[in-house]
Amino acid sequence: MTAADRNAVRDLDRRDLDRWDLDRSHPGPTGEIRWTALGPADAPPVVLVHGTPFSSYVWRGPARALAAEHRVYVWDLPGYGASEMRAGQDVTLDAQARVLAGLIEHWGLAEPAVVAHDFGGCVALRAHLLHGAAYSRLALVDPVALAPWGSPTYRLLAQHADVFRQLPDELHEALVHRYVSSASHRGLHPDTHARLVAPWASGAGKDAFYRQIEQNDQRFTDDIQGRYGELALPVLVCWGAEDTWIPLARGQELAEAIPGAELRVIEGAGHLVQEDAPAELTAALARFLRTGP
Repeated sequence: MTAADRNAVRDLDRRDLDRWDLDRSHPGPTGEIRWTALGPADAPPVVLVHGTPFSSYVWRGPARALAAEHRVYVWDLPGYGASEMRAGQDVTLDAQARVLAGLIEHWGLAEPAVVAHDFGGCVALRAHLLHGAAYSRLALVDPVALAPWGSPTYRLLAQHADVFRQLPDELHEALVHRYVSSASHRGLHPDTHARLVAPWASGAGKDAFYRQIEQNDQRFTDDIQGRYGELALPVLVCWGAEDTWIPLARGQELAEAIPGAELRVIEGAGHLVQEDAPAELTAALARFLRTGP
């Protein structure tokens, strides 16, 4: 086999791995939700929750690996990825928490394990603490959970969303490209980078990008942060050691605030641990999910 042939096979393998089709839909209260499930229907259920400005696509590797032993549910939050984006949509973290609680009920899951990243951490915590969603165990991956949060850039975008919406499309796309790239310590593959940016590049996506930033702020963690001591289930906190969006010190603080929580630091990974260290993260999650109650 020539070098060109080997490269062609490698590129084909990557395209196969990067295929990600949410082939089912649910008419949620804030917009149509695209979702799918992987793994045996009778296996222990695991629900994966993504953050911002991402989609369930970032979970593609861990989801497929975990599906060997679990029924894995993946979905795009309303206003993100393949799910509905529309003007006037409620994409606050509390609305997303209610959507998660409703999906768990829709799927008929009594006490699934939940794994949540970034904003998804706040979503999962609110769904459990405020909206009655019961979990068997909870893994939080570089979550938005403790004040203060939001970088200077994030705050600027939130305060002036209407101004940034007026950016020419090419400048908006360049902004999103740079924003997404800063979540990775090791650097994203160009195909992955393009896939993560694509939902925000359309007219509806451009508006949705600024909408989700302007609707969310620290109040959504402020009203649950004092209740983390009430969490009475196994909790794993995973953190990228090189996270520049939310520093590792926040992970240490969060693990100390949750009774019995385990902290797993993943070296060489930034905020997007799923992309920077997928094998290490998946191994940590698989071990945690196999552990008995």
